[in-house]
Amino acid sequence: MTTFRYLTAGESHGRELTAIIEGCPAGLALDAAAIDADLARRQLGYGRGARQQIERDRVTIRSGVRYGRTTGAPVALAVANRDAPTWSDTMAVEATTTPADPVRVPRPGHADLPGAQLYGADDLRDVIERASARETAARVACGAVARQLLAALGCQVRSHVVAVGDATATVATPSTGAAFAEVDADPLRCLDGGASAAMRAAIAAAGQAGDTLGGVFEVVAYGFPPGVGSYAQGDRRLGARLAAALFAIPAIKGVEVGLGFAAAGLPGSQVHDEIVWSDDEGYGRASNRAGGVEGGISTGLPIVVRAAMKPIATLMSPLHSVRLGTHEVVDAHVERSDVCAVPAAAVVGEAAVALCLVTAVLERFGGETTAELAAAVATFRAGLRRL
Repeated sequence: MTTFRYLTAGESHGRELTAIIEGCPAGLALDAAAIDADLARRQLGYGRGARQQIERDRVTIRSGVRYGRTTGAPVALAVANRDAPTWSDTMAVEATTTPADPVRVPRPGHADLPGAQLYGADDLRDVIERASARETAARVACGAVARQLLAALGCQVRSHVVAVGDATATVATPSTGAAFAEVDADPLRCLDGGASAAMRAAIAAAGQAGDTLGGVFEVVAYGFPPGVGSYAQGDRRLGARLAAALFAIPAIKGVEVGLGFAAAGLPGSQVHDEIVWSDDEGYGRASNRAGGVEGGISTGLPIVVRAAMKPIATLMSPLHSVRLGTHEVVDAHVERSDVCAVPAAAVVGEAAVALCLVTAVLERFGGETTAELAAAVATFRAGLRRL
C-alpha cells in the first residue's frame, strides 16, 4: 500500500517553518509558484491582523525535486518567517543567561494553559509558538503539493466562506469548480456579494469592540474518483478521515459532510440520493445530499464538507485569566491577532482536504509514479461500467 504523509516543524516567530512530505509519487511536475499562490491566498481576507502585512510567504523546495519534477524521494519545503529577526533573542535556540520575560498569563480559548499542564512549561511562550495557527502555512504548502497531484487525476479542490457571525450566504454549493474563478477577489472569499458586505460590517463592529468573530466555510472537491475509502473499519471511512483532517485545523469546532446536521431534521426521502444510470456517464445520483460520500466511500460526485470555526481567542478587550504561580486574577495575555480569519481558514481547509484525499487515493490505487497512479485510476473508472 502506497502511503502519503507529511510532518511540519517550526515556531510562529522562529526562523522558518519546515515540512517533509513522504510518499509523493515520482514524475509530478511541481510548480513552486503554485505553492506560493496558495500561501498568498492563505493571507487573504478582511479582518486579518498586522502579521499579514509583515509576512510575504514564499516556499523554498529543499529536496525531492529535480528539473521541476518529483523524484520519489521525500520532498522538503521551507517557508521563512520574515519577522524572525526581531524575535531572535526571544526565540534563540542556544542556552542564554538573559532570557526574555516569560509569559505567565494564559489566554482563554487557546492551548496556553492545557499546553503548560501537558509539558510542565512555566513560560507560556513555549506553547504559544507552536500552537499558533502560523503552522498552517507549512500545511498549506504541503496541501499545494497534494493539490497538484490531484490535478493530475482530474480533481480540483476549492472553498468559499458561507457564514461569518450571523451573516450567512444564500448561494448553493456550485456544481462546478468554474464558479470559484473570482472568489479570491472578494474580501471575504464569499460567493454572495450581499452576504460579504454584511460580513464585513459585522467584522468591523467586532473589531471596534475589541472582540472577534468566527464562521463557516465550505470545501468542495470536484472530479474525485468513486470507490475510495471503506466501510470495513471505522478509521478507514472517508468521511471520518475528512472530519479528522478538518478538526486538526486550529479553532475548528464542527464539521459536516453533505447535508450534515440538517439531515437529522428531514425525512429520509429528502436526505438520500436516488441512483441513476446514464449510457454516457454510467452510475450516478440524482442529487448530492450525501456530499459525495456514502457508507464511508466516495461516490464520484463532488465531495462537500463544511467546517465551523470558533472566534479567535485573542481579544483586544481581553477576558479574565489567572497568572501562573501567583494565581491572581488578571486580564488575559494579548498577542497581536486577527479579528476574523475564516477566509484564511477556508484555504487551510482546502489543503487539509487535498492532503486527506491524496492519502486515501494512493492507499486505494498505489503507484510509485504519477503516471502509474493516473493509469490505475483511469482503468478503475473504465471498469465501473461492467457492474
